[in-house]
Amino acid sequence: MEFVLYLLLGACAGVLAGLFGVGGGIIIVPVLVFSFTLQGFDASVLTHLAVGTSLATIVFTSINAVREHHRKRAVQWPIFIWMTIGILLGAGVGAKTASLIQGPLLQKIIGVFALVIAAQMALDLKPKASRGVPGKPGLIGAGGVIGWASAIFGIGGGSLTVPFLTWRSLPMQQAVATSSACGLPIAVASALSFMLLGWHEEHLPPHSLGYVYLPALVGIAVTSMFFARFGARLAHKLSPRLLKRLFAALLFCVGLSFLI
Repeated sequence: MEFVLYLLLGACAGVLAGLFGVGGGIIIVPVLVFSFTLQGFDASVLTHLAVGTSLATIVFTSINAVREHHRKRAVQWPIFIWMTIGILLGAGVGAKTASLIQGPLLQKIIGVFALVIAAQMALDLKPKASRGVPGKPGLIGAGGVIGWASAIFGIGGGSLTVPFLTWRSLPMQQAVATSSACGLPIAVASALSFMLLGWHEEHLPPHSLGYVYLPALVGIAVTSMFFARFGARLAHKLSPRLLKRLFAALLFCVGLSFLI
């Protein structure tokens, strides 16, 4: 029964990956926390296992979403390259930071983060002086912060990358597409870090590879790769304003689920 849930979760995550430029982690993490609780996993590792597994699944959701966005020539590869340098550095530090935070506190932090980003997107809050895309040092620095935060929250970075790129005057469809590309190095670096950090953890359930639960990873990956292409196609048919509002509503619901 749990595997069926993972298949359905993968389908939802795939659509989100293509539609919003996120890896689906903003939905995967809370659902996995709920599922792992019902399965009786140890509370001391439950949240970290959800975050690590989420990051591993984003590797698969990102691949097909990026391919579809690239086919439509929406990915800004020069931006991706320089942000990735910072992402790889920040993701390792972020995974270590998350491992030092207790599970219940980590859940509350994720909830607050989701609500803040939801408010920013819904109200279109951003500095008045919006310039163009920053230079190489600025992109590396932004990538570092996004990689660090994404590893803590178990996300592909879209909820940070998309607002950052739209604030820097990138059209919404290009921001979503470039964010999808950035989600791949975030996921790879962060997932590997969570595997290593949880390698000798005694309270993990069977079939775990560090802080990655393999049955959930397989189930989510099977359906997410297919549905990511559908989400990417849909993103190019919707208006940028509607995309922002849908994204904000999604994040608001997720934030409340962690705090209530």
